[in-house]
Order: sequence, then structure tokens, then C-alpha cells
Amino acid sequence: MKINILKHISSAALFGLLLLGSGCSKFLEERDPSNLAPDNFYTIPEHAEAAIASVYAGTRFIGDGAGIFSSNWQLLEAVTGTSTTETAQNSDLNNLYGLIYDPNTGHVINYWNGIYRVIAQANLVLEKVPGITPMDDAQKKRILGEAKFLRAWAYFYAVRLWGDVPLITKPQTLQSEDFFPKRATAESVYTLIVEDLIAAEEAGLPWMNKNGRVSLAAVKSELALVYLTMAGFPLSKGATHYKLAADKANEVITYAKANPAAIDLFATYAEVHRETLKNEKEHIFMIQYNSVVAGNPMDNMYPNFKPVTFNGASGTGSTVPTRQFYNSYEAGDERAKDREGYFYTSYFTNGNGALFQLGAPYIFKHFNTIANGSSGVAGTRNNNLNVPVIRYAEILLVYAEAQNELGAPTQDAYDAFKRIRDRAKLVTPAFGTYSQTTFREAVWRERWHELCYEQITWFDMVRLRKVYNETTQGFDNFVGHVNLSSNQPLQNKHLLFPIPRPELQNNPNLAPQNPGYQ
Repeated sequence: MKINILKHISSAALFGLLLLGSGCSKFLEERDPSNLAPDNFYTIPEHAEAAIASVYAGTRFIGDGAGIFSSNWQLLEAVTGTSTTETAQNSDLNNLYGLIYDPNTGHVINYWNGIYRVIAQANLVLEKVPGITPMDDAQKKRILGEAKFLRAWAYFYAVRLWGDVPLITKPQTLQSEDFFPKRATAESVYTLIVEDLIAAEEAGLPWMNKNGRVSLAAVKSELALVYLTMAGFPLSKGATHYKLAADKANEVITYAKANPAAIDLFATYAEVHRETLKNEKEHIFMIQYNSVVAGNPMDNMYPNFKPVTFNGASGTGSTVPTRQFYNSYEAGDERAKDREGYFYTSYFTNGNGALFQLGAPYIFKHFNTIANGSSGVAGTRNNNLNVPVIRYAEILLVYAEAQNELGAPTQDAYDAFKRIRDRAKLVTPAFGTYSQTTFREAVWRERWHELCYEQITWFDMVRLRKVYNETTQGFDNFVGHVNLSSNQPLQNKHLLFPIPRPELQNNPNLAPQNPGYQ
């Protein structure tokens, strides 16, 4: 793994000015101070701010390209069975849909590289920022807390995708003892994740952050998600961690009830993907996008060669919902309502012209009406929409699921679950009609229908070892479930992704490969 060189260093020009007025002999004797490196960069608070900004920028790897008509984020959507492709021109993406991906698949390689870049950048911050003096203690504490959260966030992806992975907590050089690291156990990776997040809780972060930086709500929410995952497969820690997940989620819910202007569900689904509302209320944590630096990367969800945006008949349609999943929503569910929920079956020609029928359902959850246009209103053509990572809707469902696993549904768990259905304008059976088993599956169904196409569903499938069956409305065992997007069954090997082949070639200590992949 390589040290990622910081790309955004605003102070470089200032260091260059130090050369002016220096004698030739002095210049020959001293190191060039404009040649920035980790050992001479971290000297003032502005360097710490630039460094943490670089860690945040690294999280955008999920939107980077993965070959023609594809982006990295599709790794976690194509395998779920809830989407398919109209384009079929990217062989790696086709292999993901067909469940025949391997260690050479570009999305797998890119995800590994992106995750470990975030980890490497966070490690630099955690190693170097404590030594910066003078620096305001609160500012330093905040930056270190953000770095710990982002490192935990990256490792949480890594351990769920590959299981045992290298656990690197210090910046690496050619002289590092672990320059060719072995894989640590998943248990030890989770231990670090929890330690980092608990430390971030004590960093003095605000409850919410409209500037998109890590908030206390994000830290507590991530902890709830981690505990919920640890309770399930493969660690199977059970009741102790369901209790931890429920309690941590409830801390966020309790704050939200007392401060609904700060954290709450949006009143409408349109607000979930409204550019002017990013980083607030329901959006507890998001990956930041701005067209000046990097525009929203979800345009592979646009239908193939249909004029739904200012670009006219364009789009790739390389991630579109399967008919079966779209049809699995209950009758009257607002989330399936055209242009009002998470899907659309009609739109305005070139974004703002005459309404026309698309002939199929498409994903509206990431559609930016401000950028693309709406009825009679031309789009700005600048897609500044963020990508959601943690929404308050998920935290309500985490609480409902975890609390139920402690023995039976409680009124509070039911109320959290019902809030999701109330927004969808669905009638929810009375509290007393649910058993632990029926409530469990009811919450799971809401997770599938509420959190679809947010890179969450695959991780639910793995931790539950269950998959939603759109036809029966029940849940199949993971192994043997047939993805209707490809009519291919999930196998035991699919519980983990393969270690990328370039990594194994560069570092033999990563062997053996995950089971089932050559």
C-alpha cells in the first residue's frame, strides 16, 4: 500500500517564497522547503485542515469511473438483484450482475484502492496533527475525531467486503515493518472500528454539520450500524450487540425528538434528493459533491437514450430497477409513485418540456431536478447533489430491528418502524398483531424498500444471510437465492468479494485468496 500524497495543499506557494533572499550556498546546503512531504508539511493548523480535507476528498472514490458506462458504486448494487442494466456494454459490470466477478474485476480493484487511500490519508492526519504547535486544542481534537471516524468508515467497508483485511494504523514507508502486511482477523478490525468511533464521540463534534463534515450524530449512527452488523453474521455476537445497537440508535432518536429542526425525516421524498437540503435534517452523513470539483456520480441511473435531462436523448441505463423489485412495493406506497417517490415512469422532454412516458420504471432517488430541469423550469446543468451514506430513516429502522431482537417488539420499536410507513402513506397493522418473527421480517422489508440503491442492501444480505424474495414477499436463505436480475443463484463464496489480483501479486502475505475464487 502506498502513501497517498496530498493533492490540495494551499500553503505550497508560501513555502516557495521562503527561497527568495536565500544565498546560493545556503540553498545548496538546505532541503528545498517547497518540496512538501509528510515529514515537513504538518507544521501549522492550516496544514491540518488541508490534510483532513484530503481525507474527505478521498471518500469520493465511490463515484470514480470503472470502465465504460460504469462507476465504482455499482459494485454494491449490481450484486443485490434489485437492479439490472439496459446497456450491457461493460464486461466487469455484466459479471457483477451475473455473479461471475473475479479478482480481476475493475470495481473490486478500485474499491480496495479507494478504501485504503482513505485509510492512508487518515493515518497521516492521526500521526502528524498531534505534533502541530501552536494549534487550538479544540480544533486539533475535532480534526483528529473526524479522521478517526473516516478511518473507521473505510475499515467498516473493507471488513464487510473482504473479511480479514490488512489492519494498518500508521503511515507506511519502504522501511515499515508491515509494508507487506498480512491480513488481520475481522474481529480485530471491528475492534479498531469501535475504538475509533468511541474516540470520535469524545472529539467535541457538533450534533449536526451543514458543512458536510462529520457530526456527533454521524458518529453515533455509524456506531449503531457497526454494532448491528457485529450482532449478525459473521461475528454473530447476538443480544449484547443488538442491545448496543438499539441504545446507540436511541441516542440519536432521543436527540431528534427534542430537536426536530436539526434531525428528522423529511416530509416528502422529493426532499430526500433536493440539492438545497443536503447535509441537513434526514441526511446525517453524505459524500460531498460539487460540480466545480466533482459532480454527482449517479448518472448511470439515467435511462438509456431517453431525453429526461438537458442533454436530450442520452444516459446509459446501466443501473435500473428490476420490474420485480419495483412491483414488490405495496399498493399505494408513495415510494413507488411516479416522480413523487423513489422511482419515475415518466418525465419532461429534455428536462423541462412535454411530459412523456418512459415505458419502464427508473430510479428517481438520486435524480437532481434542479440540475436536470422540471416542468417548465430549465435545469442549471450543474449536478451538486451529494450521495447519502447515513439517513435518519435508517437509524429508525436500526432501532426497530435491534430492539425487537432483544425478545419482542416494544412500543418504541413499533413507533420507529411505523414512522417509515406513515411517510409512505401505508396502513400499518396494530402493535399487538406482531410477533417477534413477523415484526423482524416487516422491518427487513422496510429496509429493502426504503434504503434501496444506497449501497446498503448488499450488506444487509450478508449480515442477515437472508435475501428479500420479491415474488413471495418473504425472505430466502442467502445461499441458493436466485437473483432475478440474472437468474443466477447466490453461492457461499459471494459472502465475501475476492482479494484483487494486483494486491495478491504485489503482496504474497495477503494469501490465501478468499474461498471460491481462483
